[in-house]
Amino acid sequence: MWWVVGVVALIVLASTYLTWTATRVERLHRRSAAAREALDGKLTARALAAAALASKERPTLGRYADALDAAARAALESVDGQREDTQNDLTRVLRELPLSPDAPELAAVLRANRRLSIARQLHSDVVRDARSSRWRRMVRVFGLARRHPEPRFFDIDDPV
Repeated sequence: MWWVVGVVALIVLASTYLTWTATRVERLHRRSAAAREALDGKLTARALAAAALASKERPTLGRYADALDAAARAALESVDGQREDTQNDLTRVLRELPLSPDAPELAAVLRANRRLSIARQLHSDVVRDARSSRWRRMVRVFGLARRHPEPRFFDIDDPV
């Protein structure tokens, strides 16, 4: 009789652990998607700030204004497969500007760069956690993560 109670207790413990693990995997993937949306918003904000800088400071920037405007427009119009490359191009153009880093014209772009850096770090941390949860033995055996696509890192040069 005691062995029946032990087997039932073991099944209850295993199912509780499995439910807890499935909930954690689900939550990490939802957080990953939310972090990706926040990162996309910060990328768009930086590209808009760069485009505004190019149009407002066209006489000061000279030939750099055209390159900055083109890179900002490309970053705004890019799709997922090209997004990393266009954002890296925008970062490169911003680094080449002939303005000093403490110039008041760059204030909006610098704020957007700082926010983007934080959003990218947060996104990378959440993606790392979600990907590591996918490789746990229980998750693989029971297929707890198969409903969700594997989260991808967003690898760009640090804009700060």
